[in-house]
Amino acid sequence: MRRVLRNCSWQQHWRPAREGQRRPILELRTKKKKGDGALFFCLGSRKDYIKTAVPLYEASIKGDWKAAKAILDERPELVRYSITENDETALHVAASAKRSKHVEEFVEHLLTYMNEKDLELRNNSSNTALCLAAAAGNLKIVEIMVNKNRALVGMVCGNGMTPLYMAVLFGHQDVAKYFYERSHKLRHTCWTPENCEWLLHKCAESNMFDIALQIVKDRQELCGTGSLLQILARKTEAFAETESNIIKRTIYWLFRVMHPKMGVSEKENKMKALELLKIVWQNIAEKPKEEIDNILRGPPDNPINQDDKPASDKDNQTLQLLKLIADNVVKMQKNKEPAATASEGPNAVSEHNVKTKYSSRILFVAAKMGNTRFLVELIRKYPDLIWKLNDDGQSIFHIAVKHRHEGIYNILYEIGSMKDLITPLKDKNDNNMLHLVGRKAKKKQLEDVSGVALQMQRELLWFREVEEMIPPSYREMKNKDGLTPHDLFTKEHKDLVKQGEEWMKGTASQCMVVATLIATIVFAAAFTVPGGYNQDNGIPFFYRKRTFTLFVLADAMSLFSASTSILMFLSILTSRYAERDFLESLPKRLMLGLATLFLSITTMMVAFSVSFFVLYHKDLKWIPILITLFATMPVLLFATLQFPLLKDVFQWTYGSRYLFQPRKHVLYYENSSKHRWFPFTVPFISRCTSKIWKLLQVQ
Repeated sequence: MRRVLRNCSWQQHWRPAREGQRRPILELRTKKKKGDGALFFCLGSRKDYIKTAVPLYEASIKGDWKAAKAILDERPELVRYSITENDETALHVAASAKRSKHVEEFVEHLLTYMNEKDLELRNNSSNTALCLAAAAGNLKIVEIMVNKNRALVGMVCGNGMTPLYMAVLFGHQDVAKYFYERSHKLRHTCWTPENCEWLLHKCAESNMFDIALQIVKDRQELCGTGSLLQILARKTEAFAETESNIIKRTIYWLFRVMHPKMGVSEKENKMKALELLKIVWQNIAEKPKEEIDNILRGPPDNPINQDDKPASDKDNQTLQLLKLIADNVVKMQKNKEPAATASEGPNAVSEHNVKTKYSSRILFVAAKMGNTRFLVELIRKYPDLIWKLNDDGQSIFHIAVKHRHEGIYNILYEIGSMKDLITPLKDKNDNNMLHLVGRKAKKKQLEDVSGVALQMQRELLWFREVEEMIPPSYREMKNKDGLTPHDLFTKEHKDLVKQGEEWMKGTASQCMVVATLIATIVFAAAFTVPGGYNQDNGIPFFYRKRTFTLFVLADAMSLFSASTSILMFLSILTSRYAERDFLESLPKRLMLGLATLFLSITTMMVAFSVSFFVLYHKDLKWIPILITLFATMPVLLFATLQFPLLKDVFQWTYGSRYLFQPRKHVLYYENSSKHRWFPFTVPFISRCTSKIWKLLQVQ
């Protein structure tokens, strides 16, 4: 419906016209789409529009109530006029503005000029101002508007979305929680089963597990399908273990005290996610076996015609083309009944060329994502899941090895001798588990390791671990390409070995230059001591001072550590760079070289600082103190820049024994920390306190 009103002075008020009636008052345009729309403010004179509508829009965006009040006092009916081409009123504009105290006060004052029905006005997209406020995540404005008109909560906006759905869609957890508490457990007529399921899925996708958990408890019929389980299978971070120390917990506690309305913490959110998973899986696990298998299998993929499947490279394409031509030539010579084939049509596909695949199998999606806790919860209720295979004949442990997820792989240590029946399984290409680990890991799996040489070290650690896991007779088994696991590993990692050699040599060369400069400086400083020598006996003037003794010791230690660092980096440059050298030999040399280089820099700065304490004393002590403070800067800078590399070298060289932890039970035994006496995580203290607790329980 459109009404055009012309030739009217500004002093006349707008009066609503009946259906189909035109009234010559002011040039206005009204629209109705799925409800009452706002009156469009379209003046005949552009000058008047800029004079009135634009200032009101600017005041709404900025939250300038003083400017808006001057306009509304003169024209109070403008609160229900749209001031944009999208049919948005001043309330729409303010509700979607940036959150600030001024905007909240603006909305609060603006509602005094409006009645309840005015809050239900929609823009051109059929969205109320409350929907825009929910999308903007402004909780205070939402509360003000809902207090004015509670019916807004259940009103459906554009594209069939409610304010609750809008808040979840844009990730505003506090606003979404506020709406859900007033949604009457989704029993309103606007909440169909499909809408409720969409909302549940969006809550899980947006990591709003507290709301999703409440929805599942209120509407238990929604957790019987596998769609929610499919979403949770991809939420690796939601089920990952977090170790919080006393500092983090103290900071979080202070924030909770200062901001009581702050959202749930990361740990609490993970607990909600785990509880949600347990409820959903408990509901599914009680179903018949065939139904459980169908849920875990997921929907089938589109059929794949093997004749139309693209080749991996140009050589394979050429071979397939030649094979196709040869087959067609043979068919043309031998086929005596062309009508039989013509009846099938040109686009007919033989049954043997069509394969139905299920790439969205929930178990294997979780294994690919490294979602260990998710799989653990499923296996606890359904132990036979460890025997499930995908379309390629691989188990979840084969997928974990392929994508380098040690958490899932370590479950093999908890299933006893059954692992000896799972590890020898071969896929359609006769690749066993060792062949899979022989293939180079994807770039994403190697990004968390510093340096190419350490990435090669990690690959060797995986290959050695799986080699010890599988039966000895499978270690030299060949696949369909005629390659043993070790041959495949050498072929796949050839470029990585070359890149690791270049990276290691480049790092060693640069560090050796620094170590050489340090050795040269401290060697010269040993013979130019502060204060000089006594020309009569050749003894330094300040040899009796303790600071002079400290200078000599620091200088000597810097020289020795720099020399050791030079030798370590030199041994790296002259190494043969075989595959096995990347496992321990080269990383240990690099670690020792970096550690001694850091020690030489530190002791050099100590010697430099102490030399000023030798020369300056009494009233001039502030000079060496100031110099010492500045001398700590290069030490801290080196430690900050090189510590990640040194940490990775130490972790993967000496901490690799803890990468695969057969003693860490996660499937049927919990490594509980509820009796931990210290809030921070220190392995030694944790072991001591756990033993003391056991002794106290025995007594």
